Amino acid sequence: MPAEEPSAEPPEPAPGTLERVFPPGPPAPVAELVRWMALRERPREERPVPYVMLNMVSTLDGRATLGGHSGPISSRADRELFHALRAAVDGVLVGAGTIRAERYGRMIRDSDVRAERLARGMPEEPLACIVSGRLELPDDIGLLQTEAARVVVATSSPASLPPVPARVTYLRGPGDGRLELAGALAELRSRYEVRTLLCEGGPHLARELLGENLVDELFLSLSPLLAGGEPTTGEALRILAGVELQPPAQLELIGMLREGSWLFLRYRVASEERV
Repeated sequence: MPAEEPSAEPPEPAPGTLERVFPPGPPAPVAELVRWMALRERPREERPVPYVMLNMVSTLDGRATLGGHSGPISSRADRELFHALRAAVDGVLVGAGTIRAERYGRMIRDSDVRAERLARGMPEEPLACIVSGRLELPDDIGLLQTEAARVVVATSSPASLPPVPARVTYLRGPGDGRLELAGALAELRSRYEVRTLLCEGGPHLARELLGENLVDELFLSLSPLLAGGEPTTGEALRILAGVELQPPAQLELIGMLREGSWLFLRYRVASEERV
């Protein structure tokens, strides 16, 4: 009787696709996987703020940037997921420091993706929502120089940006130097019809959102790198920066994708109460 041949290893996903580890399933392109997540159709309880998803990339030791930028720890698949998540939501929330460091450009660069959003009854671009306490924003960044861009700046400053091609409006804080994130998000929901909001950081804004119990899900791309560095320096930030969360946020793993040594994790943020 011939010896049994060893079972073959499962084939690696083709380029441009991710392996579905949990829940299991056949490999699929990133855009198809995000459509399968049905982020806009997820059941949500009625509440005054949008459904908030935090999207971060990290080295295995928690670094969110190298040399002050996220690009060196990213990958092609991570960038595809980044853009596919943007294409699925009503608004993108980002802190001024990240806007400055990453030199943000147009929210949706691919004209086919913009046309697909229109066909689904969505604006062709998600609303760009910038949190800037002191309104220290360079007006020459690509986002503000894009005529089609819709930008809302949440700020406690009474100042305004110089005239720019983008359509810019403001959500003002109470005028005492504080910016109430829950109140700003509630205005995004009521005034701008933002039901799903994707936060792209940075680490200080991510920590504040979690501290105010405003995050529903975390998408975390784990880069197979170890970088070291002190988290107190500006160029060695972890994915959360600022004072320690009390109590720590508890997460429930609801999805895992893989490409090579990269892991793409999706967590639900546990909470007793929501705003």
